[in-house]
Order: sequence, then C-alpha cells, then structure tokens
Amino acid sequence: MSDAELDVSEWIGRRDERTDEVTIAPVWGFYDALDYDHTPQKGEALPPGAHWCYFHPHVPMREIGPDGHPRRGGFMPDPAGLPRRMFAGSHMDFVGDIRIGETLTRTQEITSVTPKEGKTGKLLFVSVQETYSGTTGLEMVQKNDIVYREAPADGANTPPPPKPAPTNAQWQRTIDPDPVMLFKYSAVTFNGHRIHYDRTYAMNEEGYPGLVVHGPLIGTLLMDLCRRERPDDKLATFSFRSVAPLFDIGPFTVNGAPKDGDADTWSLWAANDQGHLCMQGEATFG
Repeated sequence: MSDAELDVSEWIGRRDERTDEVTIAPVWGFYDALDYDHTPQKGEALPPGAHWCYFHPHVPMREIGPDGHPRRGGFMPDPAGLPRRMFAGSHMDFVGDIRIGETLTRTQEITSVTPKEGKTGKLLFVSVQETYSGTTGLEMVQKNDIVYREAPADGANTPPPPKPAPTNAQWQRTIDPDPVMLFKYSAVTFNGHRIHYDRTYAMNEEGYPGLVVHGPLIGTLLMDLCRRERPDDKLATFSFRSVAPLFDIGPFTVNGAPKDGDADTWSLWAANDQGHLCMQGEATFG
C-alpha cells in the first residue's frame, strides 16, 4: 500500500473533543476487575489506567460491525481492505491527578498515518494524541498507536516468531486471565470487540486459539504492578508496546526490573507461560 493508493492527508490533523463526568461506578468496576478490595470515594485520584473507563462510544446496535466494534467511519480512519484493528501501544505522561467527581475534557488528534507492508500483508499505523484536562488544568497526555491490517487469507492468525522474555525480574506477579476477568474489563471500558469475550467468534472468525487479553488491560496490569510494589510513589510516565498476543488458555506474568541501575526508571514486560515476550514497557517515577 503506497501513499498514492491511500490519501492519508484527509485524516492527519482530524480532531475530536468530548467531556465526561468522572463518576464512582466505572472506577469501582475497574477495581473489581483488578481484584482490589477498595471502595472508591469522591475526590480520590484515579489509579493509572482507569481513564479508559470513561469517554465510552455511544453507538446504537444498528451501527455495530460484525466484530463488535462500531462500524467504521467518524473520527478514526476507515481504510478499505484493512478490516482488522488492534491497539498496538501507548505512551502516557501523568501531569497531574484525574479525580473522581470532576468533569474531564478529552481532546483527540490524529498526528500521523503511515501505510506499510508487513509479513502478514498491508498495514496502516495511526497515531492519536489525547490530552485530558480537568479542574486543575492539564492532567494527562497520551499517545496511542493503532494498527489496521488485512484479514488472513486462510482465516488463521499466525503469531509472530516468539521472542524470549527477560529473566532478571525483581518484581513478578502471575495473572490467570479468567474469561470473567476479560468480560469485566470489556464491560467497564465498554469494549465490544468480540475477540475478548466471544470464544466462538475469536476462534472461528479471527483464527485465535482462545480469547484475546486486551492490550490496555495488560498495560494496566503493568502499571498496577508498579502501584503494588511502590504504593507511595507516583508514576510520571508509562509506555508499552504489544509484541505478541496473550490468550486466556494459560497464565501469564507481569514483571519489572530497574533500567540501567536507575531506581526511578523500570523496564516492564509481560510473558506467557512459555516464557515468551508478549508486551514490553517502561515506567518512570517522580
């Protein structure tokens, strides 16, 4: 796919702005999905990753596509011939605290659209910058990377060659991706993508061996590991990149180790039960 075949200029610079109330119920469900015994209160700061519980799309059923996502169009690109869409990674700067009870404004802007040719066929990488502003002004900046790709010709999803995960973890937690956990996270983030809760669809239509663990959920579990290990320290930045999918057919681990001897910069990663790297990330404290 070349720029001549796809005019990306029509998408770059596209903006969207919305407001939402940071209410208690969604973050309470978020705590439940992460197995925290905590009742959130008005005025508390949201835990890292809980911002994904807000700004839900409002789409009637007649406008839902066969994969459970809203039908293409609107703010995000609708590239012909690239029906599969995945969340590839993100970078977050935690400027302040988003607090329960405030009105939050999210501004999105498409900053780049890049066609590529990969081993699995045509790809389209879309970068979206988001800013979150509340009572005290700017509270978080996030850059998301979304990838669109072709449907596999034979209906199978062939995973990329496995990469060994690091073995120097100082922090480690084992996660059992129970289907109920995936359902709860889908519900609290209002994610209708069927690969996360509809096993028949995930296996028969998209060729996966089981339910797919959400990329943002894995990223959230990496941030949650930081929160559990350093409960008195605030994250300054966090970034993650998906390397290979994780499924509900086996446990996985979230891990951390200091980077280059810096006590406030940590390398993070998720590994499946065979020791293969599935997500890598980095966190800084400050």
